[in-house]
Parts: sequence; C-alpha cells; structure tokens
Amino acid sequence: MPATMPAVDFDPRIPERTNLKSLTGMRPFAALLVFFIHILQPFDPIKPTGPINPFGDQDVAKGLQDFFAPAGYMGVSFFFLLSGFILTWSLRPGDRVTHYLRRRLVKIFPNHLVTWGVALVLFAGAYAPVSAWLSSLFLVNSYSTDAALQMGVNPPAWSLCSELLFYMLFPLALFAVSRIPVKRLWLWAGAMVGCTVGVGLVTTYLITDTPKNPIIPLSMTQMWFNYTFPPMRLFEFILGMLLARIVMSGRWPRIGAVPVLSLLVAGYAAALYVPAPFNFVSATIIPFGVAIAAVASADIRGARTYLDGRFMVWLGNVSFGFYMCQGIVVFWGRPALLGTATYSTPVAVLVALGFFLATLLAGWLLHTLVEKPAMRRWSKARRTPPRRDPAAPREVEHASAG
Repeated sequence: MPATMPAVDFDPRIPERTNLKSLTGMRPFAALLVFFIHILQPFDPIKPTGPINPFGDQDVAKGLQDFFAPAGYMGVSFFFLLSGFILTWSLRPGDRVTHYLRRRLVKIFPNHLVTWGVALVLFAGAYAPVSAWLSSLFLVNSYSTDAALQMGVNPPAWSLCSELLFYMLFPLALFAVSRIPVKRLWLWAGAMVGCTVGVGLVTTYLITDTPKNPIIPLSMTQMWFNYTFPPMRLFEFILGMLLARIVMSGRWPRIGAVPVLSLLVAGYAAALYVPAPFNFVSATIIPFGVAIAAVASADIRGARTYLDGRFMVWLGNVSFGFYMCQGIVVFWGRPALLGTATYSTPVAVLVALGFFLATLLAGWLLHTLVEKPAMRRWSKARRTPPRRDPAAPREVEHASAG
C-alpha cells in the first residue's frame, strides 16, 4: 500500500475542492428510503411475534410494503456510490495513508460503538450469541452466511462492514483509478455497471436457491452473497470513484434537473418490476450515478439546486446518526411502546411520523454528542511540540489580546 495518497488531477477550469453541499443535501432522501422499509416491516425482525408496520388495514399495509419494497436497498446503494465519489473528490494530495485511515475510522466507529452498546443493553443481549456481539463490534459480521450474525447487534450497522472495506481498500483502488486515461473513464464506469448485473447473474444461477428468504424470493445464501457480502458491493463504490474522476476531468455533460428527476423516477419504477436480485442495485445504479454527478456538477457551476440550503445540509449531516438509530428506535421502540397494536390509516400515518421524528432526534443527538466531538478530538493526530534545549536562552513572552 502506498505511504501517501495518490494525486488525482482536476481540469484547470474547475475550482478544486469545491464544497459540494448539494451532495450532503441528497443524503436525507436515501436515509428516508431506508426508514420507509424499516417502519413498514410485516414482522418484528428481532422477535417475530408481531408487525412493525402500524397500518391495520391490510390492503394499505401490503400496498405500502410492496411500493417501498426496493426503497431500503436503493438507499444503501446510493450511500455506497456517494462514498466513492466523495472520498475521491475530497482527497488531500500528499496526505499520508495513515492520516486518511484515522479520519475514516473516527468517522464511523464512535457512532457504531454507541449504538452497538445501546442495542446490546436494550435488546440484542437477550437473543444474540456472543459471536454476534464480537463480529458486529469489529464490523466483520456481514462476511458470515449465518443470518443470526449478518444483522449483528444493531441491524442497520451491517452496511458499515462494506464501508469499512471500502475505506481500507480506497488507497489501492485510487492508485489504480487515478491511472486510467481520461478518455477511458466512461468505459470503466460502464464496466462497473455491468459487474453489478454480473453479480445478479451469479446470484441467480450459481448460488443455491434454498432455503427461501421469508420476505424476498431468494434463498438466504443468495441474499447474503448479493446484498450483504461486502466484496460484492465494491462495484458501486468504485463506480462512484470513476464518476468523481469524470466530473473532476471536466468530462461530465450538463444535465438539467428535469431529466435527472425523470431518470430517478424511471429507476424506481424499474426496481418495482425487475425481479430480485437485480432490483437491489442494477435497476437504479445508473439513475443514482447520474444524479450524484449531475448535482456535483451543478455545485461546481454555482447553480441553484435547492439541496444546498442550511436545513437540507443539516439533515444530511445528521443522516448517518439517523440511519444508525433506526434499528433501536423502530425495531425496539415500536414493540416496546406499542406492542403489536395496529391502527386506522390516519392514526398509523401519525405513528410512522412520530417514529420518524424520534429517530431524527436520536440521530441529531448522536451526531451532536458523539460524532462531532469524536471528529474534533481524534480525527487529527496531536502535534507534539518541539523539545526545548535546556541550554538555549528563553524567549521573552508577549501578552496577546487574542
């Protein structure tokens, strides 16, 4: 592994390190997609004795569940793409690999450790084996085919296993991606899209299709290989890196908001009808990739996106905490507070809204009290002051008004 991070050149017409606020403003929508699928679960994934879905009208409950079925998969895929893009864009040339890794580990582990501990105390300690505690703690649980280990202690944290792999491999991946000639970036981006389809084909035809998953028409092993096994998610991350290089090289075409939104709607519609496992990633990877690159390009041009406002950026900043708290607030809080009760549609909407606001509050507290202080305290190595020669004359200190 190189000692310093490889450099990636910018087109001279592009101001380097533009703060891409609109990409931060996109994050809440992805986190909300994940929340929808969690609050609409037909049964409690922790103790399958009753529904999480608060809607008592079964037609409404089933309709919402079917409509939002691909939402959670799409939200996770968006975050993986965005990670590759942002890490490449925000690269600090000449930065030491150890410094980069320090920042990345401090970014994810404090939030993870706090939610891991809370989940363990509230519910996971009563049912999860010690092996699940440890594998989840060190973010290696998604490498196991055992369903009891994959979701670990705090179920949403499974995706951090993939993110950790991305972070560890990023210096090597960047070394390769930075050496791709600009004229071939589009070709490699297309290859990454094709690889996600290839993962689906391997899943469908080469991985055993029994026993069946109770919710998805795949076996548990197929679900693991296609969705939670971290190496299979690298193609999304690397595509994000390639898209960042395309934007940085000035090769991204200007695409308006209407075509981007239309493509996103078409991608969601395709995910509703494309069979699993192709609706997990392949159906939406092009729309998401186009949206990320187009919004970044708009920020570079200084165009108004309505995603770069203070409120949207705030939501984006707390979205990681919001995501990490969903398993605790929804999967534990819903049964703990309401039991297995379901409600009329208007009341159920209010219940879902209440759990959304509770999760947002928990995410904000996690961001404010854990994530930000940890980043300030540990993301940078403390500088050691130079040792003074005892024989050297002391300098006169002057008072300063600050």
